[in-house]
Amino acid sequence: MIRVSSKCRAAAFVSAYLSCLLPLLLYGQTGAKNGEWPTYGGDLGNTRYSPLAQIDASNFNKLKIAWTFKTDNLGPFPEYKFESTPLMVNGVLYTTAGSRRAVVALDPGTGEMLWMHREHEGARGEAAPRQLSGRGLAYWSHGAAERIFYVTPGYRLIALNAKTGTPVTTFGDGGVVDLRLNDDQTMDLINADIGFQAAPVVAGNTIIVGAAHLAGEEPKSRANVKGYVRGFDARTGRRLWIFHTIPQKGEFGRDTWKGNSADYTGNTGVWTQISVDEELGMAYLPVELPTSDSYGAYRPGNGLFGESIVAVDLKTGQRKWHYQLVHHGLWDFDIPCAPVLVDITVDGKPVKALAQPTKQSILYVFNRVTGKPIWPIVERPAPKGDVPGEWYATTQPIPTKPPFYGRNGFSAGDLIDFTPDLKQQALKIASKYKLGPVFTPPVVSNPKGPIATLIIGYPFGGTNWPGGSYDPETRILYVFSEGSVGILGLVPPDAGTSDMAYVVGTDPGAEDSPPTVQGLPIIKPPYGQISAINLDSGEILWQVAHGETPDKIRNSPLLKGLDLPRTGRPGIIGVLTTKTLVIAGEAGVFTDAAGHKGALLCAYDKATGRNAAAVPMPSGQTGSPMTYMFHGEQYIVVAVGGQGIAGELLAFRLPN
Repeated sequence: MIRVSSKCRAAAFVSAYLSCLLPLLLYGQTGAKNGEWPTYGGDLGNTRYSPLAQIDASNFNKLKIAWTFKTDNLGPFPEYKFESTPLMVNGVLYTTAGSRRAVVALDPGTGEMLWMHREHEGARGEAAPRQLSGRGLAYWSHGAAERIFYVTPGYRLIALNAKTGTPVTTFGDGGVVDLRLNDDQTMDLINADIGFQAAPVVAGNTIIVGAAHLAGEEPKSRANVKGYVRGFDARTGRRLWIFHTIPQKGEFGRDTWKGNSADYTGNTGVWTQISVDEELGMAYLPVELPTSDSYGAYRPGNGLFGESIVAVDLKTGQRKWHYQLVHHGLWDFDIPCAPVLVDITVDGKPVKALAQPTKQSILYVFNRVTGKPIWPIVERPAPKGDVPGEWYATTQPIPTKPPFYGRNGFSAGDLIDFTPDLKQQALKIASKYKLGPVFTPPVVSNPKGPIATLIIGYPFGGTNWPGGSYDPETRILYVFSEGSVGILGLVPPDAGTSDMAYVVGTDPGAEDSPPTVQGLPIIKPPYGQISAINLDSGEILWQVAHGETPDKIRNSPLLKGLDLPRTGRPGIIGVLTTKTLVIAGEAGVFTDAAGHKGALLCAYDKATGRNAAAVPMPSGQTGSPMTYMFHGEQYIVVAVGGQGIAGELLAFRLPN
């Protein structure tokens, strides 16, 4: 499952050599410093890297659970989708947790709760489009003042005293900024379709907050709230700037919206993490697509700034550059995760760059100062569909480097091939669907065929919100990609449910779930993999299946007697890189040789992808791992949970 070419090994050697010669020429993204984890991605460039090395391949399998923190009672009901990445600053661990999105401060050595804060938002919280604990929070300090910032399910920015957990009354209105106000649009304060589940980002004295909405497969209306991005003063809560992700009249990009579609179309928010280069004074916004994920007839045109990376001035919000990754999106590709800010060496020259993983398993790499692609991105002709009323982009941008790091689109070559008979059955099933390369558009569902368009990675990735991890010493990016199949068909909505002509679905006379072959996935493995990509050369160094083979495949009578490879498992997985290891937990659970159900926290040699070690977890990874040093001991903390398993934090360390 691991591929390491001699050419790639040579490239890795050259990269390591250059890293010794050029360390002072760039303002590097150096990862988390001083044994802490002060911001969601470890640093503001979201590298998810720490140089800590106490835990390595020689002792990883000796790790023990030092403490756990259960979230069952932090809310009116347990949360099973616990996605937070904690912070560790000044000897305190902070996280959001539970179905009420409480904020807790913990002792990083024991897990003891130091304080807890929660907001009871009533009807506003119950109507929120993005509920549960969210993905984290932000830390800020100035002199002796220390603050924690987070966004509630009801879309309110809260400032807490980091030492006590009490609201900072000099911030906003008694510690609160109502994010449904002062947003250059009018919205219902209780029921508006706008919220935020990601962590706000703080750089200098500026807090940046994006926006998220309900999933867009079956929107109630072609009109919706717009997902603008705003900057706030970390001291007072005063709004500093706003960036209109759908341009207003007279603003750049307005001409990419045909007719009056920019007036009523909404969404186009930044629902994931934002990255910042403080030295350049620039923030990088990964923007999602506009209203309606897969039927765009009511928003004709390429539609800036949908599915674009937008670089803005940190202090003013003024656009510096942008690049649209998907024109007139129809695939729910969004831009799902933080841009990773990387300092690389291309053709012997240092470059401040940005690497953007995507749901389509395409890595787009840009000069983060200018927005110019590091390697050419070619506008290639895009397949055109035949959905009534739809507007189709004629081209889509495809990078020449790096190669796709995961599968996308769908072809006969992707079908299950454990046996010739299974392959033939898969071909027969697939013949009922539309197949094609990435950007093959959806179809109106027909039970006689095509039922829908088959897409690998749809709708959850590829790479989803956890994003990638980057080693600034070797300049290698590590990223997980999911290899599952989804169906994308369109049907008229049920009467009275939407003013759209079509929403995502399949004809009642057709199958309405991803097709399988006698209970087995219709596609061949890997179903989840981690890729190592050299960003100096744009080459994939190695790829390894991540996750033990699922029970339903391992125990299938159809595969009895076959020597199955490790297939990997699908999921939404984040990775952590340390001095010598790439670390990631598995999604979901499997049954081991002793009959125990659980998951593994896995470590890979970051140079080769070789499985270095693994330790058991009671359930699958749902957040992204982080690491820190406390009282001379290195800890790895990860959020876990699953179906019927309430979320908890697991803290691993070596035995005393």
